[in-house]
Amino acid sequence: MATDKINLTIDDTQVAGKVGMTVLEVARENGIYIPTLCYHRQLTPYGGCRMCIVEIEKMRGLPPSCTTPATEGMVVKTNTPQLQDFRRGVLEFILTEHPHVCLICDRRQRCKPFDICLRSASVTERCVLCPENGHCELQEVSDYVGIKEIKLPYTYKREEVYRNDPFFDRDYNLCILCGRCVRMCQEVRGAAAIAFIQRGSRTVVGTAFGHPLQESGCQFCGACVDACPVGALAERARKWAGEPDREVVTTCPYCGVGCQLKVELKGDRIIEVLPHEENETNRGQVCVKGRFGIQEFVYHQDRLKTPLIRRDGQFVEASWDEALDLIASRLGNYSKDEVAVIASAKCTNEDNYVAQKFGRAVLGTNNIDHCARL
Repeated sequence: MATDKINLTIDDTQVAGKVGMTVLEVARENGIYIPTLCYHRQLTPYGGCRMCIVEIEKMRGLPPSCTTPATEGMVVKTNTPQLQDFRRGVLEFILTEHPHVCLICDRRQRCKPFDICLRSASVTERCVLCPENGHCELQEVSDYVGIKEIKLPYTYKREEVYRNDPFFDRDYNLCILCGRCVRMCQEVRGAAAIAFIQRGSRTVVGTAFGHPLQESGCQFCGACVDACPVGALAERARKWAGEPDREVVTTCPYCGVGCQLKVELKGDRIIEVLPHEENETNRGQVCVKGRFGIQEFVYHQDRLKTPLIRRDGQFVEASWDEALDLIASRLGNYSKDEVAVIASAKCTNEDNYVAQKFGRAVLGTNNIDHCARL
């Protein structure tokens, strides 16, 4: 009987996977860490960063696990001295153009944002002041590989930080050229708003002819921000909000698609909204409204927080009971053809169902509409 299950050995541990999975996918599914920088589960792997190399019995060289298909009976090593030494060499090249004083400092775990740096690192080159500190994949890889020093000369790129985009900043001084943002924009979103420009050591991520993102076809979905493994792309509203206290999974209120969101909360305040990666509706993607519009809508200064009743030509605040009693008393004075019900996509599906049911069953009208822009 045919089966799609395969068995292999990773670091002397028997693990199982499915036919068609790569070595990296099998390892991650079984809780085995293999360092990566260019890999993203929504993108086609291409083995660019070489951090995920492994040793495979009866296979020459050090193949990248992200592009190597897993096969039955395969024996894999992920953490040998040879592999770690090779990874440290690759990582050293990457860090010649990325601030790394904190990454190789033995005091990094004890530093706070306003501590005096004994290595005299500039403010812009300290990990503790990066918005991705604690979530940076480069930190995780550096710790795993155990890099202690950089022997090659270091060059700070001195690239201009782009702060004229509506929702996020682009600091390519922190970019490691992994290509995840470019591939996410091209492969997944289909916008192709950004690409690698220049050549050789001058290569950077940018737009055609240096045009602003607003003119390059950018959808401002934030997928590039979510894909960035370092602090090169950072949501401006989230940048200095600190760590969330809790996370709530909810449904985006902006339209009827039903995208699932992860709402990051600090106290009772929303500090970030991220697409839910495991949901089949949006699969880790979301539009500009869901990604960046929730906080603006919830905390907008013009948002109504209490009912308003017109008195002497002016709207004044009232209680919910007072407003509902007034509406109930007035609705009885109109015929079904004089009444209309307008619902909003910012309400839940259940609320909108009750609204149309109220219109048809109670008011007796079919004058019902729904709008995502209300």
